[in-house]
Amino acid sequence: MKTTEKTIWGIHSQADNLLLDAKNPVIAIGWKKMGDLSQIKKDRESFKEKYSKVYPEATKSSVAGSASQLYKFCVEMKIGDLVVFPSKTNREINIGVIESDYYYDENQYEYANLRKVKWLKHLPRTMFSQGALYEFGSFLSVFQISQYADEVINALEKNSTNVYLQHDESIQEATINTKQATKDYILKELYRLHKGGKLEDVVTDLLRAMGYDAKRTPISGDHGVDVIAYKDELPPRVVVQVKSKNGDIAEADLNKLGGVLKTGDYGLFVTLSDYTKNAKKYIEDNPRIKAINGEEFVELILKFYDKMSDEFKQSIKLEMVYIPR
Repeated sequence: MKTTEKTIWGIHSQADNLLLDAKNPVIAIGWKKMGDLSQIKKDRESFKEKYSKVYPEATKSSVAGSASQLYKFCVEMKIGDLVVFPSKTNREINIGVIESDYYYDENQYEYANLRKVKWLKHLPRTMFSQGALYEFGSFLSVFQISQYADEVINALEKNSTNVYLQHDESIQEATINTKQATKDYILKELYRLHKGGKLEDVVTDLLRAMGYDAKRTPISGDHGVDVIAYKDELPPRVVVQVKSKNGDIAEADLNKLGGVLKTGDYGLFVTLSDYTKNAKKYIEDNPRIKAINGEEFVELILKFYDKMSDEFKQSIKLEMVYIPR
């Protein structure tokens, strides 16, 4: 793929009418509570410091990510840079050139951080490869387009509006990235919303969705056993231990589970992290114990999500979509 020296930015906004106003076209982002960004010292640390004060409840990663986007919009964007805005109302890819420095408009309801722009082309999404569309579809409000920048340049230079018909090798990559992004989201939400005893509830819920009769054990005197499950009225019994800690599970944790198994029992260990090298060796040598790591746990949730409880679905909301394979 060719490279281009032209800086190309991507913008996401819910305010299509504002950005595509024929009389006063702009690019705009929210965070109005931050006030006039031009009053902040022009370095990233100052932007993070201001963001932390305005949004004291924000996590460290949220502060870093949001402050970085604000800094890019206010400081790093330059007059003459290109910008790509995927509009939602008409499903078009709008390409323009930035024509002004940053300015703040307190009269705007939400999108008060603005720059003037001249839209050069409004193109159908079919003009671009799937990989380019995936890059344009970043989760961020402000981002730099790099991998598929040449498609943007080529689209500006051509008068054609032909559908992108050549073999699109980027489809597979886009599909993989979409799947992985979904898995990463679920795992982060499990860490955020379902640590400790709540994760044991999720494991119980998942086992029931898989067809097991699963029940939580009493908190006291469980000897490390969190859930008991049966496939039907008859043995074998599945003894489940659940850990939501960040670090990898050691051999000693698995050995503890093995110690409570009775004759005919099978053990299941579930963690949101992974297992140490010695722990994996223990699993290989003890076929009665099945160990599931965070990645595998998320894959099972995706497979049986439609059969899980409404309570869980309300905590981690997913929508069924079709993607290329």
